[in-house]
Amino acid sequence: MKPSEVRALSDEELQKKLEDARAELFNLRFQMATSQLDNTARVTTVKRDIARILTEMRARELAVAKTAAEN
Repeated sequence: MKPSEVRALSDEELQKKLEDARAELFNLRFQMATSQLDNTARVTTVKRDIARILTEMRARELAVAKTAAEN
């Protein structure tokens, strides 16, 4: 998922994507532990997606706090 795609999502969609990505990461780790994971690079990709989502959520949170402080 590209950063521009993350920015285009609504808050609810971001929360849903975060839940899905965390569930996928859990499943990937489980597959890795049982030696059933074929594409180990997918773990890194999912971790980066989670980080991008969390970063965007925090940026929006700070923007709301900034506008509230200005008023």
